[in-house]
Amino acid sequence: MTKTVLVLGASGGVGGETARALVAHGWNVRGLSRSPRNDEAIDWRVGDAMDRAAVLAAAQGCDAIVHAVNPPGYRDWEKLVMPMLENSFAAALANNARLALPGTIYNYDPRTSPVIAPDSPQRPNTRKGAIRVAMESTIERSEAKAVILRAGDYFGPRPGNSWLSQGLVTPGQRVGRVMVPGKAGVGHAWAYLPDVGETFARLLDKSDDLPRFARYHFAGIWDDDGTRITGAIAQAVGRPVKTWRMPWALLPLIGLFNPTMKEMIEMRPFWEHPVRLDNEDLVAAIGPEPHTPLDVAMATSLKALGCD
Repeated sequence: MTKTVLVLGASGGVGGETARALVAHGWNVRGLSRSPRNDEAIDWRVGDAMDRAAVLAAAQGCDAIVHAVNPPGYRDWEKLVMPMLENSFAAALANNARLALPGTIYNYDPRTSPVIAPDSPQRPNTRKGAIRVAMESTIERSEAKAVILRAGDYFGPRPGNSWLSQGLVTPGQRVGRVMVPGKAGVGHAWAYLPDVGETFARLLDKSDDLPRFARYHFAGIWDDDGTRITGAIAQAVGRPVKTWRMPWALLPLIGLFNPTMKEMIEMRPFWEHPVRLDNEDLVAAIGPEPHTPLDVAMATSLKALGCD
C-alpha cells in the first residue's frame, strides 16, 4: 500500500531533497506552500506552516510528516520555531503519523564535544542550541512517533540556509575568492543534501521497525583539516581559487546592517572546534549511509547554483 507524506519546507534544501527521495521511493508526497506551485511529482497544498488549521488539513491521512521548515536567514528563531513545530506535532498526533525532524549539532558545546553520538549529553552554549534541545525534548516527552536525523552543515544544489551558498560562494556568480569560516587545521562536518534526503527516505520506509522516538546521526563528509571543501570547489571550477578568512571580529558591526550575519556570530565556536558525528546507530538501522563522492557533490552543487 502506497504511503503518504507531508513535507513542510519542500521548496527548500533538506525538505526539497527529502521530498524528491520519497517520490523516488514510491511515496505520495504533499507539500505546503504559501503560494500555488506546479510540480507533477508533488501534491502542493496552499498554506503556511504557522497556520495550524492549514497544516492539519494538508496532513489529513498522512503516514509521515517531515518538518523541514525554518525561519529564513537564521532570523526570529525564538518567535517562529516552536509554533511551527507545535503545528506539525499536532498534525502527527492527529494522524498517528511519524514526525521526521532534521536536527543539527547546535545541541552540543563544540568546545567539549569533538565526537558526538545520538545519546551524548547535550550542553548547548548558543540560543539556537537551547531551542534545538527544547524542540527535541518536546517531541521526546510526547506520545508522537518521531525520528530525528542530526547532521553537520548542509550544502547542495538548492541555496537555502547554507554556508556554501551564503558564505563560501555567491549563487549566480563566477567563483572568485572563497571565504573560509574555520581555523586552519580544524575539522568540520558537512552534509550533502541529496544524501540526507535519501537517508530520511530509507528511515521512513522502515518507520514501523523504528523505536517510537528514534535519534540518529548522519556522518556526511568530514573535512579533517578545513581544506577539503575549498579543494573540491577548485576542482569543480577547474582552476585554483584564492581564499580569505571569515572576518569574525567584524561581524558584530556588519550585523548592525545584515540580520543574517548577526545571527551567524553564534556559530563561530563550531568553526573553531571540531565536532564529528558518530553514525553507528544509523548504519545499524538502514545499512551503509548514502554517500556521494565530494567531487561529484560539489560539482553538482556549484552548477545548480550558477557558479560553475
